[in-house]
Amino acid sequence: MLSFGSTSRQPHRRISVLIFTVSGIWLIGLGLYFALLRPALLPEDPRYIGSSLAQIQAALPGLERWLSHVFVVMGGFMAASGLLTIFLALTAVGARRKGIGIVLLLAGLASVVTMSWTNFAIDSNFKWLLLAPAILWFTGLVCYVLERPT
Repeated sequence: MLSFGSTSRQPHRRISVLIFTVSGIWLIGLGLYFALLRPALLPEDPRYIGSSLAQIQAALPGLERWLSHVFVVMGGFMAASGLLTIFLALTAVGARRKGIGIVLLLAGLASVVTMSWTNFAIDSNFKWLLLAPAILWFTGLVCYVLERPT
């Protein structure tokens, strides 16, 4: 049975474990959204491209069908990242396994920070909402660093 990251008999309740568990759940939810619900093109996409939706559909009639497959794959990878994040939170974060801080830093940079930064770069309608996961991840890292090993 998984505990909150400790190998001892009494699990250590750490805020960083909770934060990374929540982050993992969020990643799974985002992955499911991308795989099952996200439209191929959001209203902001033609705006960023500089064309109307009709122009895009006329120039690339198969684009939306192709993008739906791309988003299924991307959603699967997001959900897998979420599962792995939860597993690390419940097994390695609370136990303070060697190297876990660096792994979480790099994983956060590669995932939630890149996603947030990109949404600001394209002036996404959701940019402020998608800043929250990066802030949450950063908060988890700060808590991890400040928590004392027991």
